[in-house]
Amino acid sequence: MSPTETLVPFDEALTRYDPVMGLEIHIELNTATKMFCGCPTEFGAEPNTQVCPVCLALPGALPVVNAKAVESAIRIGLALNCDIADWCRFARKNYFYPDMPKNFQTSQYDEPIAFDGYMDVNVPTEDGGIEVVRVEIERAHMEEDTGKSLHVGGATGRIHGADYSLVDYNRAGIPLIEIVTRPIMGTRAKAPAVAKAYVAQLRELIVALGVSDARMDQGSIRADVNLSLSPVGTGTLGTRTETKNVNSLRSVERAVRYEMQRHAAILDSGGSILQETRHWHEDTGVTTSGREKSDAEDYRYFPEPDLVPVAPSREWVDELRGTLPENPTLKRVRLQGEWGFSDLEMRDTIGAGAFGLVEETIAAGATPQAARKWWLSELARRANDTDTDIAELGVTPADVVAVQALIDAGSLNDKLARQVFEGLYAGEGSPAEIVEKRGLAIVSDQGALSAAVDNAIAANPDVADKIRDGKVAAAGALIGAVMKEMRGQADAGRVRELILEKLS
Repeated sequence: MSPTETLVPFDEALTRYDPVMGLEIHIELNTATKMFCGCPTEFGAEPNTQVCPVCLALPGALPVVNAKAVESAIRIGLALNCDIADWCRFARKNYFYPDMPKNFQTSQYDEPIAFDGYMDVNVPTEDGGIEVVRVEIERAHMEEDTGKSLHVGGATGRIHGADYSLVDYNRAGIPLIEIVTRPIMGTRAKAPAVAKAYVAQLRELIVALGVSDARMDQGSIRADVNLSLSPVGTGTLGTRTETKNVNSLRSVERAVRYEMQRHAAILDSGGSILQETRHWHEDTGVTTSGREKSDAEDYRYFPEPDLVPVAPSREWVDELRGTLPENPTLKRVRLQGEWGFSDLEMRDTIGAGAFGLVEETIAAGATPQAARKWWLSELARRANDTDTDIAELGVTPADVVAVQALIDAGSLNDKLARQVFEGLYAGEGSPAEIVEKRGLAIVSDQGALSAAVDNAIAANPDVADKIRDGKVAAAGALIGAVMKEMRGQADAGRVRELILEKLS
């Protein structure tokens, strides 16, 4: 944030202004080849190794539409309750970026493949409940991604201060679906939470459809956050800014909140909002100016002459409708009932990003209670401490099932199980292998346990006397002493039995 840029406190801004949001979500499809050519789309390949004359825009190269991408676009549109166009076509969106080899983007303008939809978004409330907010979808259209500029040198990774820039065209031509909402109004203080919940629920839907891995950390789903403020109660639309390529759910929420406070400060001072793109800075939690935002006429759209229109038959659309998975939101409601989770437990599970992992763990054989216990305690704590996505810890649902099975068999207790998870984080093998390598198995040997109990009784005669006098609860102190001597590897239940046998 620049020294001259101030913010109005969030609650104070709401006394004078109503936020209006618009969200544009770009989703990279997981097709095997690009949108208009046969180049592969694998993430992470060596720069400029997945290119050809078409995606490099060499003279005479002609595009051909990827049928699988059209299918994915239709399925996304149907899942968002959109109408599917009987006939639509591509257009050229003209603007210059160094990483866009054609100097125009093949997109759709006034004739998108899907339009007039909605998504009912479940927004958590402060009291632990859920409020449903309907977000109207204006359109979902097909387009292609640009390449990627790499700015070398400097402290920010941006062009300012860089020594030089490189361009990787591997991503140029990757199929994209852009989903654009209508203005989201009336959310007031809930605006940041609504934005986060919408992106999270949309991402979950995209993953369920199987059309993209929707990984925000790899850019396969990217959020652009449009925001403006209007004087309270007027309903007039203010000038908007567009915060580009926000790449985490937390950042979506923070970006909305920040822009609301920044806009309010400018308007309070008598200034005017510049219609521009903004960059979100995760490290500092602020936005900075990008470029002045173009309006549609500035892009000089015109129909793409090298591509025929797309005209999906009603039979094909109906066939694709039959392939849609269970709606993830309705599925959560169903599974919550089956698992016996309270609303708060379900909200915590979803909030930790562990819903799918818990589901897979239960499907692999764990009880709902055991699955939730490990993912939301030990594993969520580790993810939080290391600032890592819970799915990226290196622990699988099968691992959790195996750990719980060892506990159920009496080979581990919860304390030892946490050491097994430490081994899993470190990549030391399977749970059984870690137990063997680290010597973590619970000791059930009668002789060893009896000797440890005798030692504990001898060292704590006053406690032993209380137990002899019928104060059975005092046995906990002796159990603790035995567990300490045996490094937590004693069978606590059997230790208690031995203590009571010896002192009764």
